[in-house]
Amino acid sequence: MKIDQFETDALMDVAARPPVVFVEGRGSWLVDHTGRRYLDFVQGWAVNALGHCPPEIASALAAQAQRLVSPSPAFFNDTALALARRLARLSGLSRVFLASSGAEANEGAIKLARKWGSLHKGGAYEIVTFADGFHGRTLATMSASGKAGWNRSGRRAAPGPLRAPAGGGREANGDEHIGLFEPKVPGFPKARLNDLDSVRALIGPRTAAVMLEPIQGEAGVVPATGAFLRALRALCDEHGLLLVLDEVQTGVGRTGSLFAFEQAGATPDIMTLGKGLGGGVPLAALLAKEQVACFAHGDQGGTYCGNPLMAAVGNAVLDVVAQPQFLAGVAERGAYLQQHLQRLAGRHGLAGERGSGLLRALDLGAPIGPALVDAARELRPEGLLLNSPRPHLLRFMPRLNVPLEDIDRLAALLDELLAQVR
Repeated sequence: MKIDQFETDALMDVAARPPVVFVEGRGSWLVDHTGRRYLDFVQGWAVNALGHCPPEIASALAAQAQRLVSPSPAFFNDTALALARRLARLSGLSRVFLASSGAEANEGAIKLARKWGSLHKGGAYEIVTFADGFHGRTLATMSASGKAGWNRSGRRAAPGPLRAPAGGGREANGDEHIGLFEPKVPGFPKARLNDLDSVRALIGPRTAAVMLEPIQGEAGVVPATGAFLRALRALCDEHGLLLVLDEVQTGVGRTGSLFAFEQAGATPDIMTLGKGLGGGVPLAALLAKEQVACFAHGDQGGTYCGNPLMAAVGNAVLDVVAQPQFLAGVAERGAYLQQHLQRLAGRHGLAGERGSGLLRALDLGAPIGPALVDAARELRPEGLLLNSPRPHLLRFMPRLNVPLEDIDRLAALLDELLAQVR
């Protein structure tokens, strides 16, 4: 495909992309190759915690690039040490491995839980995960995920029916995956979110851990309740299992606290971070309690893991996001967005809204999400970027410091679009 002067054929065709080439971004706005602006409420799927090209990140990259970029993960560097110490202090999890993506961090969490099970649970290797969960696109993280169409193998599932995906299984951005990359990595029986009995039914002598997202993002912003997370913590303690929380999307301020587990009062044994931690650059982290951090030399690594260029950005993001007044602002903006979405739901007869902080979803009550995404992008004179993880849902992931006037603008445009599309 050719988009004006741009040839796209050299890129591997792994996603259905619209004929738009972005060339610039500032704050809540992206600019395409024709100079047209778009209000962005996707922000790279919750990646740009401080918006597009924030000065804090630009300055951190420029300064670090002049000093040290990558000495090799075979050596310590001061910037990565500072970030690891900071994450450990903020989370209460004393060991940190820095990685490049959420999937990489989750892959590491799976390996760590299995290594711990081999050492402390008689070779136990199974990790109970959840229907509709999403943990990444490596072979192991796809197997751990409960994304519709991916789970075609595995030892067993929780008794009773699992929730069918809305809209006949068509996923975000048109993905349809049936039995991919078989055989799956074994050892990930699927429970049902907020159903403790379904977890208990899957625990056996081969179980090492339970792994879940505090809010299932790809499923359409489906929260685990605080009571469920606390009960899971107690259940894991009762059976001597690890609790693994995937906070790739919910962590680093997205829900109004630095980590979502803080709101539930259920501290994990292992936690993963990504997306917002890098503010737009490839940075993630695997965190674990001291007694769980059992990797031996050579068990875990990566050429770019802990490189100071990315670690400098992580420190710059935390300089802003970890401040109590900033987190209070996220909660306030989340409440403001929630009020707008509730009014839209009432005005247009929608099914409702849900979420936490600035990770929210609008339940449209009908499979019109993809049509709304397309119509919003084509608005004139300025487009609007939205995400529809399920056909009946819109998901909102604005920058954490989104101005209230941008939320007002989103609501006004959505009001017009809903009237047209419905």
